[in-house]
Amino acid sequence: MAAPPTTEVPPHEDGPFAYFSSATAPREINGLDRSTGAPHTSAMTEAELLPEVEHYYTHGTDEDARLTRSADGRLEMLRTQEILRRFLPPAPARVLDVGGGTGVHARWLVGDGYHVDLIDPVARHVEQASKVCGATLGDARSLPVPDAGYDAVNLLGPLYHLPDPVDRRQALAEAVRAVRPGGLVAAAGINRYASVFDHAAAAQLHTDRMQASVSEILASALHDGRGRFTVAYFHRAEELAEELREAGLVDVQVFGVEGPTWALLKAVEVQSGAAPSDELFQSALAAARLADPYPDARRQFPPAGDRTVAGPHLVRWCPARTGRRRA
Repeated sequence: MAAPPTTEVPPHEDGPFAYFSSATAPREINGLDRSTGAPHTSAMTEAELLPEVEHYYTHGTDEDARLTRSADGRLEMLRTQEILRRFLPPAPARVLDVGGGTGVHARWLVGDGYHVDLIDPVARHVEQASKVCGATLGDARSLPVPDAGYDAVNLLGPLYHLPDPVDRRQALAEAVRAVRPGGLVAAAGINRYASVFDHAAAAQLHTDRMQASVSEILASALHDGRGRFTVAYFHRAEELAEELREAGLVDVQVFGVEGPTWALLKAVEVQSGAAPSDELFQSALAAARLADPYPDARRQFPPAGDRTVAGPHLVRWCPARTGRRRA
C-alpha cells in the first residue's frame, strides 16, 4: 500500500463509517479488578504511543477542526452527540474522555453540565484541551486515574489506533477499572469497509494502486500508516461488540454513527468543491437515524458488512454498561 501522500484520501474519521458501541461495566468483587477478577496493577506504565500515530496527530492533521470542516465530519459530530446523550447518565455526572484529542467532545459535554477529565497521549492535544477541561498526558492502556472514579468512560479514538488485540484488551480493561459499577463505557471503531466507500466517494477507487491498497485493508483489517493516514485497525461491528463483552461489559449495543448514506455527502463535496445542500445533509442525517432500530435494513447497505451497522465509524460508537460480575 504505497500510496503517495499527495493523492490518497485518508480512510478514516474524515470519511464516514463508524460504529458506536455502548455497554455497562461489571460489578467489582472484594476489591478485585472488575474485568479480570485479579488485583489491579498498573502493568502498562511504560506503554508508548506508536510513533506513526504520534507524528500524524502532532504534524499531519488538524484534529481540532476535523469534525467541523467537512459535511461528513459534521454528520459524525451530530450523530455522536445524539447517541452519547441517549446513554449518558444525567449531568453533572463525571465523564472520563480517553483519547479525547483537543477536547472537541469534552467541549459540548462541559456545556451540557458534565464534569469532564480528558486524557490523551499527544502533548499538542493536551495543551489545546486544557482550555476546555482538566487534561492530562496519558495512555489508554495505563490510565492515571483511581478505580471506579467515573460515571462514564468514553473511548472514541484509542481502539482503532491499537492494532494489537492485546493492547485493545488492556485499554478496555482500564476503562472498566475506571468506571463505577453499573457505569457507561462508550467505545468507537472504524468500519472494516470504510475505505471502500471513502475512496469511491473521492473518485479514486478505479485506479489499480488504490484498489490494491484497499484490498489489503479488507484482507488484513489494518492500515499500515503509509499514505495520508496513520496506523489503524478496522473493526467489524460484531467483532467490536465481542471485544467489549470479553472485557466483562454487558448490555452491549452497536450503532452506526454516520449511517448508510454518508458517502453521498463526501462525493458531492469532493466532486463539486462545494458543501452539499442543506436538504441533502438533512436527508443523510435522517437516514442515519432511521437505520438505528433496523438491523435488517442496515444489512442492505454494503458499508455495514454485517448485521449491525453502516457508516465509516463503528463505534465509532459502541456503548457498554458494567454489570454484575459473578464470583
